[in-house]
Amino acid sequence: MSINVEVSLLSGKRAVVNVGLDEDVARLMFRAQSALEVKTGKLLDSSGNFLDGRVLIKDTMLENNASLTLQISRVQAFGASSAFAAILGDRSVATWGVAIHGGDSSAVQEQLQNVHQIQAGNSAFAAILGNGSVVIWGHPTFGGDGDAVQAQLKNVELIQDGSVVTWGNRGTGGDSSAVQDQLRNVKQIASSDWAFAAIRADGSVVSWGDASFGGDSIAVQAQLRNVQQIQATDGAFAALLANGSVVTWGEADCGGDSSSVRDQLKNVLWIQATSSAFAAILVDGSVIAWGNARCGGDSSAVQDKLQSVQQIQANQDAFAAILADGSVVTWGAARTGGDSSSVQDELKNVQQIQATDKSFAAILGNGSVVTWGHEHKGGDSSAVQHQLKNVQQIAANGRAFAAILADGSIVTWGDDRAGGDSSAVRDQLKNVQQIHAAWEGAFAAILADESVVTWGAADMGGDSSALEQQLRNV
Repeated sequence: MSINVEVSLLSGKRAVVNVGLDEDVARLMFRAQSALEVKTGKLLDSSGNFLDGRVLIKDTMLENNASLTLQISRVQAFGASSAFAAILGDRSVATWGVAIHGGDSSAVQEQLQNVHQIQAGNSAFAAILGNGSVVIWGHPTFGGDGDAVQAQLKNVELIQDGSVVTWGNRGTGGDSSAVQDQLRNVKQIASSDWAFAAIRADGSVVSWGDASFGGDSIAVQAQLRNVQQIQATDGAFAALLANGSVVTWGEADCGGDSSSVRDQLKNVLWIQATSSAFAAILVDGSVIAWGNARCGGDSSAVQDKLQSVQQIQANQDAFAAILADGSVVTWGAARTGGDSSSVQDELKNVQQIQATDKSFAAILGNGSVVTWGHEHKGGDSSAVQHQLKNVQQIAANGRAFAAILADGSIVTWGDDRAGGDSSAVRDQLKNVQQIHAAWEGAFAAILADESVVTWGAADMGGDSSALEQQLRNV
């Protein structure tokens, strides 16, 4: 038996969530987060009391059509490749990790007040303030120096004309002067390693950056009409049009050449990408793949199994598709997740899949976890398998996983040096609400009291001890 619960945000946005009486509150919160498209918070009843995630719905006072409020954590953390930035409760910012990659914001600290949003690049950060101005720090070559465009970075939160301002390495997309007059009414921007592609309100596309990485779309410009979505590999772009067809450009071996499957790319619903291959889900639930065969561009070995596909997850070299019956089909580089035969019998009733750069982790309907891929990058969870019960969410960096359990505790595995070993902070990891990752090898957990606990490679953001007081009860 189940009940419907209306969950609201303080903004007024609301959603009705169905939950079984034998399920726990944590499962209700997870579904509410997904429905409301927000990160982890706390569920409050009509009296303002927090609900314990470990309690079964039938053991609460909740009845059918009950109303709850989801209070989002005030503290927000953002991970770059090897540094973190956190917006604290007073809207100031704390940073740690590799200094030149954004871990040191001392040069702009006085400006980081009333921060509303932070965007993390690979090696730099950009913070939008309440007055619409932008503060930038990190590696100058990779976007950490915005002096040349500072005068243009005004009213950023309030821009309605969809204009775009770029900065950073000129050869890899930081200089958009050649197309600046076209960058109007922009609705979405995608990026390969060294180029950008922007969708405008009229469905046309503007690209810039290194031509061989997709920065030059002249050859297909006439086809780029009514574009709905753009996906990118390291060196190419794939645009999904309103009629369900696909247009590609960029490095051929990275998926920029789709001529071999062009006739099959019809009625496409969604596109996913590895580092150098694309996979498209069609309306009928089948899948078409192209690009570098070693990285998932060739799905012929499993083509007959790719039916009723609901979603596809990708790591650097492989794809994993969840079918309607909860089973999983994989292809791509065998050692890094493309071969799931060793765990195929366990992959049933799969709810979601997370990925490091070379492995996968699937959460099953009963809250257990199945992993496969590179054994040293999260593909082998045997050492902690007995602990992986009632898993609610999984976070990943490039080499390790961290799972949040229903009781708010954490289980980690993968490369010990990259956060796969959290034993040094295990006693602190209680009532965890959300986890953020620095891709090169660290994690940051936000607890229920809004303090922050970090672990992993110390020089990549895993050691925040210098900011202990700032990150405690903030």
